[in-house]
Amino acid sequence: MVIVGVLTILAFALRFYKINHPDQVVFDEVHFGKFAAYYILREYYFDVHPPFAKLLFGLAGWFVGFDGNFSFENIGDSYTENHVPYVGMRALPAILGSLTIPVVYGIMKESGYGNVIAAFSASIVLFDNAHVAQSRLILLDATLIFFLSLTMYSYIRFRKLRYLAFTPEWWGWLIATGIFMACTWGSKVNGVLAVFAIGVAVLVDLWDLLDHRKNPSMELFYRHFVARAIGLILIPFIVYLSFFWIHFAILTHSGTGDTFMSPRFQESLAGNELLMNSIELRYFDTITLKHKDTKVLLHSHPERYPLRYEDGRVSSQGQQVTGYGHADENNWWQVVPTKALPETGRGRIVRHNDVIQLLHVTTETYLLTHDVASPLMPTNQEFTTWPRDDLSRYNDTLFQLTLNGAHEGEAVRSKSGYLRLIHVPTRVSLWSHRDQLPDWAFKQQEVNGDKNPVDRGNVWYVDEIISGEDGEDVLARNTGQQTKSPKRLGFFSKFFELQLLMLQHNAGLTASHPYASSPINWPFLLSGISFWTQSEGQKQIYLIGNIIGWWSCALALSLYVGILGADLLAKRRGIDPIPIPVRNRMWNSAGFFAVVWFIHYSPFFLMSRQLFIHHYLPSHLASALVAGAVLHFLLSESIEYPISVLGHGTRRRPRQWAELGTRAPIIVVISFVILFAAFVYLAPITYGTPGLEGHQVNAKRLLSSWTLHFAAKPYEES
Repeated sequence: MVIVGVLTILAFALRFYKINHPDQVVFDEVHFGKFAAYYILREYYFDVHPPFAKLLFGLAGWFVGFDGNFSFENIGDSYTENHVPYVGMRALPAILGSLTIPVVYGIMKESGYGNVIAAFSASIVLFDNAHVAQSRLILLDATLIFFLSLTMYSYIRFRKLRYLAFTPEWWGWLIATGIFMACTWGSKVNGVLAVFAIGVAVLVDLWDLLDHRKNPSMELFYRHFVARAIGLILIPFIVYLSFFWIHFAILTHSGTGDTFMSPRFQESLAGNELLMNSIELRYFDTITLKHKDTKVLLHSHPERYPLRYEDGRVSSQGQQVTGYGHADENNWWQVVPTKALPETGRGRIVRHNDVIQLLHVTTETYLLTHDVASPLMPTNQEFTTWPRDDLSRYNDTLFQLTLNGAHEGEAVRSKSGYLRLIHVPTRVSLWSHRDQLPDWAFKQQEVNGDKNPVDRGNVWYVDEIISGEDGEDVLARNTGQQTKSPKRLGFFSKFFELQLLMLQHNAGLTASHPYASSPINWPFLLSGISFWTQSEGQKQIYLIGNIIGWWSCALALSLYVGILGADLLAKRRGIDPIPIPVRNRMWNSAGFFAVVWFIHYSPFFLMSRQLFIHHYLPSHLASALVAGAVLHFLLSESIEYPISVLGHGTRRRPRQWAELGTRAPIIVVISFVILFAAFVYLAPITYGTPGLEGHQVNAKRLLSSWTLHFAAKPYEES
């Protein structure tokens, strides 16, 4: 208790030291501080990460008196001048980051390692500059890592009770694992990797339970399977859903995230433009159609397609139909009916699944598509127009207007309701993409016919009703209506729409960034991230880890793989160089840590999105646990055994204790001092104070790949 108490006090001291500096917005506080403000203002926003950690920031902000009126617009904006209680908000990740240290210590203790080894693993995280920097700011990683460590701790406690299956304590730790796993998943999008890590451990566990020598009854296996399904699938999913239920329950007003969502979703928010200003579409209205993904307007002009394209294909030489991003009269189309209409009344409203024609107003031609290849995509159909008075191709001008998710007969409204225009004869859909046409089309965006009617690029909406029939004032259609209340939209409709958007936008974060880095560089600390700079006093915060700790962990991982490889080769030759209890500890306990490391690291090699060194922090925590296990293996040929709680029918085995001798405490104390010294050496760029002269910055740049600010130019003698 004394050791873990000292480690915890040090953790709080290092993470709360000068937490009020800088009193400015730092790095991604521009995002996560802003999201906390939106919760307080109850304005809807969109983000690629699940809401749990951001909800905690919103709660912390509300608790310390933040009114939500500071917008966190730019890095460097002053908190003090705008009276923002930022220290209270930063205190949340500082507390969670500090509490991670005793949890790491507890993981090692519960896994059968002694106080000295547990303190060694905890000290690697305790004195890590990257973990400290992330824990002192309004960022998500401290929450993610804290709940990941709790997930691992709870699962280990659950596994230790395997001989007392289905007891209240066994159920308690199983459910705790599921809840903490859901909190990890709900903190950040890559938190889902914790689900896969625990999933791998559970599969190994279930495979072991299938062994007929250990479990002759399949009925018992089914009970174990169902229990794990409840504790590690059903309950975590319910908890994960609850984060979004709270998220939607709070964010009920229109905000910056509206435009990411579907019209149905937007109309469920109070004060939304679609809800307030949407107007029912009637036949003979003149409208503009906007493409959902690229935001261009359906456009046509008198110029025609060239007879031949550069690849030798032949066009129809019809009037060009394109996508144009600016207001223009050539974007105007009149909705023409293909059925008899009553003189007045609701029968003149355009509805879901109606077959219509679109008349291009300025050229008096109808929109048409036919079996001619489009300019840029030979597999898609060309869109053109046909003279109004020529009825010879009437059928080719017919389009079915279908609203997404609508019921039969639902009215089409401006700004409200995504739609598809499906060509009646050929069943292709009006489609667009970001590629530009050549100079002959003024480099406007191509529009063509897609043969896949449900492609996401087929979605459009009525952006504006320019005028009604005979110059009717379309705004008068809303006159006399009662104030529109938000429409009801089911929770699961909102949930699944948001999940899909989160996945799409996370995958779309592919733009270059000056501080992005490759996963292969992370374990070796080859680059960091500039969080904040201040020219006055030459101060900066640079996210970089403790180079001694990170390189030690990388070495430990290499040694771990080598130890297991050598053990496999020796066993192949009938040699048992490692005692069975020690081997089991290396394969099982240390193996669990290695699985967590690998699953939180390897998927980033498959991602094409922006990646940064802080994505490695969960793996770094796991590597610190592996480092402790490897150090124990190197220092002792024995382990504390057994560590699982014995059941009533469990065969008792002789108790043994690890013999580390005096070497272990000496080595750990030395490593403790070295880690602390390395931490202190880099502290000025971790805390952003004090400022450094140019030659001092050069000295802190331990690797040439670190891009620190205010470095002095090397002096060259003449």
